[in-house]
Amino acid sequence: MRVLLVEDDPMIGEAIQGALKDASYATDWVKDGQTALTTLDCQHYDLVLLDLGLPGKDGLEVLANIRAKDNPVPLLIITARDGLDDRLRGLDGGADDYVSKPFQMAELLARMRAILRRKGGNAAPVLSNGMVSLDPATKEASVNGVSSVQLSNREFALLQALLVRPGAILSRSELEDRIYGWGEEVESNAVEFLIHALRRKLGSEVIKNVRGVGWMVSKAA
Repeated sequence: MRVLLVEDDPMIGEAIQGALKDASYATDWVKDGQTALTTLDCQHYDLVLLDLGLPGKDGLEVLANIRAKDNPVPLLIITARDGLDDRLRGLDGGADDYVSKPFQMAELLARMRAILRRKGGNAAPVLSNGMVSLDPATKEASVNGVSSVQLSNREFALLQALLVRPGAILSRSELEDRIYGWGEEVESNAVEFLIHALRRKLGSEVIKNVRGVGWMVSKAA
């Protein structure tokens, strides 16, 4: 999953970016509203974390611009403005949720998972295609309900990207886009290495290769 973090406070931004990386999110961090809008015009994101007190364009103005372009990207407001009017303006303006600072990262991550489940049309906390199950909260995966195995951050990120869209073929570049954030070095043959590791843990039939196109997990029957 790729996340855009829009936060002008260096200390808060660094803390959130680090926590998101530890939670297996590829995270890009920008510090003002105009840069956020420009970035969203040229890069797909699975979720946006948006501060309201931004230099230049205010966060609510950024939100209005995003929704005016019919961009349905899931969006969670993170801000020190905890007044009822601000919360209502944010939610009525198109935000999916609203968290007031200071907050615990565990809560923020749980709210992010809930938003992504709702947007994906899946109310269950565990992703599954009927054969492979993946718990985003624990990063554990299992096949046909048999004992769960712990995945590394990048193994989890790759399997999650496939399970969010079972039946869809994702190319190498699409998978890399969901695993690596800005400034992170893309290791040679990283996708093949991660798929090999997942097959070793979960079985060779879990991830299918479509020669010359990419990889997929089967859609539930």
